[in-house]
Amino acid sequence: MSVNSKSAAIPERNRVNLLWLIKLRWGSVAGQLATIFWVLSLVDIHLPLIPLLLIVAVEAASNVVASLWLSRTKAEVREYQLAGIMGLDVVLLTLLLYFTGGPENPFTFLYLVYIALAAVALHAQWTWMLVALALMGVGILPLAGYRELPLSHLMPGEREAIVQKGMWVAFGVTAGFIVHFLWRVTGALAERDSELWAARQVTERQEQLASLATVAAGAAHELATPLGTIALVAKELERNIPKPGSMESSLEDVCLIREQVARCRLILDQMGAGLGRSSEQVVEDTSLPALIRDALTGVRAEPAVFVEVDDVSRGSVLRLPGRAVSQALRALITNAQDANCELRVLVKGRIAGGRVHISVIDKGPGMSSDVLSRISEPFFTTKPPGSGMGLGLYLTRAVVESLGGSLQIGSEPGEGTMASVELPITVDLQRIGQYAASESHV
Repeated sequence: MSVNSKSAAIPERNRVNLLWLIKLRWGSVAGQLATIFWVLSLVDIHLPLIPLLLIVAVEAASNVVASLWLSRTKAEVREYQLAGIMGLDVVLLTLLLYFTGGPENPFTFLYLVYIALAAVALHAQWTWMLVALALMGVGILPLAGYRELPLSHLMPGEREAIVQKGMWVAFGVTAGFIVHFLWRVTGALAERDSELWAARQVTERQEQLASLATVAAGAAHELATPLGTIALVAKELERNIPKPGSMESSLEDVCLIREQVARCRLILDQMGAGLGRSSEQVVEDTSLPALIRDALTGVRAEPAVFVEVDDVSRGSVLRLPGRAVSQALRALITNAQDANCELRVLVKGRIAGGRVHISVIDKGPGMSSDVLSRISEPFFTTKPPGSGMGLGLYLTRAVVESLGGSLQIGSEPGEGTMASVELPITVDLQRIGQYAASESHV
């Protein structure tokens, strides 16, 4: 899942808004310069060039400062900073209108751009303040003695045509700015919210995993004593039971008890060792064939498991916690065997694009969409009672995602299931602490 690689860099909402406001202001600077020189060169209207260029220069300079500040600081962007920049733009627009016809200039439509952007990016109080500032700007122009456009040298019909063209252009520019930038801003914010939601999901899984690790550690402590007692009793029974042929089956049962108890003891020892390991100890160099071979350790002989690894990937060196990953893969293989009682299970591995890709494929009955949507939930299982706790796939996903990888499950009823694991070739050591409490419990 890509969330883990991105979650640490999810931008704050105000930073996203400031980024798009800076882009909007650069577009505004370019449009203002183009309009000024278009009027001067093509329409034959003489404008006060120096004051207009100074106003545009102030806008460009303030945008440079905002861009440098945004790129060089990680400080939180405050809403009043956004409101201040938009307020400056409203003042600068008012000054431009003052020198170019005041309220008669059709480009008064541009006030709506900042108001619309404020409605999306700011809370209500800041938006209403900008509305009040825009109304004040429009209202003060007639009182301030704005400079009328020098249109006296044009014929009446020409003046009306220029005004109509100006209104058409101003409306188009305003509508274009509003639609384009509001669409981009809302899209960026929606993407950010989606990343935050995914990050929260991962955090919840990590918290659940930490709780399970605590339960597992307690279980390891509590089970050690009764298992030791069972082992001792089984050993004494083995010694005391007579050895004639009629007792062979009982003796085999006692031996089986001892073997299973020894296996439980080994599992508990591995759990305790895993909980005590440091991040440097769990990372090791391995290869893709060795990783899959370790995952097959302890797997049932039937149904058979076939492995396919392309020749290019065989010699690549992987640096990751092999034991944790192999246990995670073992859970997927065991699930595939459980679902695929009569047919073989296929494990395919390859390395491409700097990532390890491992797929476990079965031709079992598959899963419905409802089951598939819940398959990674803890304690959810489709197996009969007593056959599973519903933790294997949940813990597998937690380990894989903690290492910066992803787990995808695809299934169709009657077609089988494919579990696809993707991992980085080299695991970031900073991630190891996130799964240290879980890598022994898969």
